[in-house]
Amino acid sequence: MYVLFFATIVNGMGIFVYPFLALFLTQKLNYSVAQAGLFMFIASLAYIPGTFIGGKLTDQVGRRLVLFVSQTIASGMFLVCGILGTSNLVPFFILLNLFFDGFADPARQAIQTDITTPENRQSSFALTYLGHNLGYSVGPVVAGFLFYRASQWLFFGNALMGFLSVLLNIALIPETKPTKEQLEESLKTDRTDKAVEGTLLMALKERSGLIAFALLISLYGLAYGQTLFSLPLSAVAVFGEERGAGVFGKLMSLNALLVIFLNAPVVSLTRRFRTLANVAFAGLLYTAGFAGFFIARTLPFFYLCTLLWTLGEIVDAVNTWYYIANHTPMSHRGRFGGIFPFITGSGRAIAPYFGGQIIQRFGLGVLWLVTSAITTGGALGIRLLDRGRQGNDGEDNSGA
Repeated sequence: MYVLFFATIVNGMGIFVYPFLALFLTQKLNYSVAQAGLFMFIASLAYIPGTFIGGKLTDQVGRRLVLFVSQTIASGMFLVCGILGTSNLVPFFILLNLFFDGFADPARQAIQTDITTPENRQSSFALTYLGHNLGYSVGPVVAGFLFYRASQWLFFGNALMGFLSVLLNIALIPETKPTKEQLEESLKTDRTDKAVEGTLLMALKERSGLIAFALLISLYGLAYGQTLFSLPLSAVAVFGEERGAGVFGKLMSLNALLVIFLNAPVVSLTRRFRTLANVAFAGLLYTAGFAGFFIARTLPFFYLCTLLWTLGEIVDAVNTWYYIANHTPMSHRGRFGGIFPFITGSGRAIAPYFGGQIIQRFGLGVLWLVTSAITTGGALGIRLLDRGRQGNDGEDNSGA
């Protein structure tokens, strides 16, 4: 877990490209807002086949090989982007980066679930989430500085950190794929993550409630995706073109710093409540933060809104994947790791296109009102799902 923690810090420090992708497309490649939104939607689609293939390979051939090959190739695509600079070919290699990065994520998720148990999984997930934000508190500030001075280093820096992260994982973490004996032993238990015999479709059919939960989480993703697409545009609209990029970088760093300092207290406070109730509450925090951008015109107000949606992010992140992991059969961790990020991330995938269309037709203000309505709907749906589970299964404080 500590190796994963430090590797995640390194990876987070290197996230230069995607926070500034909307600005790169519109200001460096002269895309319109709608064109940028459409490209980011297409980019999200490029990620999907990678996760499906990577999830299947993760369960068949193991975690380490899939992670090493896929992340190495993905980082190589960013090296090519850096060499090309502002060429019109850069978007093509960004798509390839996302495709191969999709292979890696089910392997990472499976490793983390393999080495934890339902009893320590929430704390372990919170630790790597904290590691991501420790790195991310540095990355956007550096990227904001580089954006107008040496934009090619957004790609070079992202690639180099990706190489270092995967080397840490491969060098220090052994293969964690469960053995045949471990899978057979789990069948004798009543654990919610015990192995199942059968295909992926059979395993999914037995977990219809988990699929409903993932679909509702996708609404959160549709809203949260605006922090990377519409929020930088709002910052530029309020503070001006050059200052706006710097303000957005500060907001992202504030987001990461808040996660660093509030992660442990939030985990401690929410642990006493049901997992689904926590996730529903996260939606209301998102609503408050995103609605605030409708009237935000000063930097302190932008900071306040960021505080609110960051609190929602912490509660959401710590509880959502804990809940999903505890209901994922250990025999299908790679495949579930490919399917469920696709379901939960579907909203985030269409977020740029969705946001771009609304901004183009109605403006940024309407976008933030619609976004807050979406998170309210998601929160209500998860609350109803929680009440249904209480009626069927009783209290659910562990996410099991």
